[in-house]
Amino acid sequence: MNIAIFYHAGCPVCLGAEQMVADAIDHAKYAVEVVHLGEQSDRIAEAEAAGVLSVPALLLDGHVFHINFGASLDDLKK
Repeated sequence: MNIAIFYHAGCPVCLGAEQMVADAIDHAKYAVEVVHLGEQSDRIAEAEAAGVLSVPALLLDGHVFHINFGASLDDLKK
C-alpha cells in the first residue's frame, strides 16, 4: 500500500485541510500519515527533502501538493 503524508503545523487552515484530505483519500490505495511539524520538528528536514515549502502540504507518490499557505517551513524552524 502507498503512503500519503500530510504535513501541517496545527493552525486552523491546516486542521481543516487535514480533515478534508483524510476524508477524500482512497484508503484502499493509500495509508494516510499525518505529521504535525510543530510537534514533530525532527521531521522538518524530511519534509524539505521531499520538496515541501509550506504547510499544509500533501506528499503523494513523490509529488508535493501545497494546499493553501499556512506557514513556511522556515517559520517552523524558529
